[in-house]
Amino acid sequence: MFVEYRVAKEKYHGKDTGVSMLMMVFSAIVEFIPKVLAFVAFFYLYEISPLKGIVQRQWWAWILLLLADDFAYYWFHRLNHEVRLFWAGHVPHHSSVHMNLGTALRQGVGERIHKFFFWMWIPLLGFDPLMMFTMMGVSLIYQFFVHTELVDKLPKPIELIFNTPSHHRVHHASNIRYLDCNHAGILIIWDRIFGTFSEELKEVDKPVYGLTVNIETFNPVKVATHEYAAIWNDVKRADKWSDKLNYIFNSPGWTHDGEDKRAKTLRKKMNL
Repeated sequence: MFVEYRVAKEKYHGKDTGVSMLMMVFSAIVEFIPKVLAFVAFFYLYEISPLKGIVQRQWWAWILLLLADDFAYYWFHRLNHEVRLFWAGHVPHHSSVHMNLGTALRQGVGERIHKFFFWMWIPLLGFDPLMMFTMMGVSLIYQFFVHTELVDKLPKPIELIFNTPSHHRVHHASNIRYLDCNHAGILIIWDRIFGTFSEELKEVDKPVYGLTVNIETFNPVKVATHEYAAIWNDVKRADKWSDKLNYIFNSPGWTHDGEDKRAKTLRKKMNL
């Protein structure tokens, strides 16, 4: 961050970075109890695993765990974008109109509550909780450096396999071409396999950061909760129970009485 700030000070904005720091603190506070409960659950599931004591902590076990952890993260992250209730907990991370290492600290708050359910299957494979939390930490540290515009595309073999600043700029962009793409943690292979990959095409469509409709506030409480309020308002104005449930569990952009603005629908209309 120090180097980036010295080289490209114009990419940092005081109030914006301040909100990012507060979101980091908020998310850490909210995550404390879910993390403790998750550790207990992971430990119990590890104890009943038929593979307990077999995997242990050999070098190859860490490689397998990296793949399992990254696979879990991909689906956690993807569904945070495709289920509106989950999106409400994740959206603070995308609310900045700037792409810098400060934005990396602007973590989603509400997503901390449901996050660990996506990892529940891993201790049943014989990976103990300390290994799992270590690998989750490694993944989080890796994802810090991809939040930058200073690094252009890396060598092709790296771009093919790993999440990179180029790939993650796509993820943070609000351009229709890029919406809900590149959910990778460490490895971009999951996006390539499951059809959510998009190349950064700066010459054709330069990434524009932020939300499709920006919230234009530095109030940290509003940043953390604005989408929950929007869901509540949509649920209240819907008459049918099916519509109410769709506003909660369908993708962001779905509506019962207006234009369908879900990412896949918009891309289809534009033949992207």
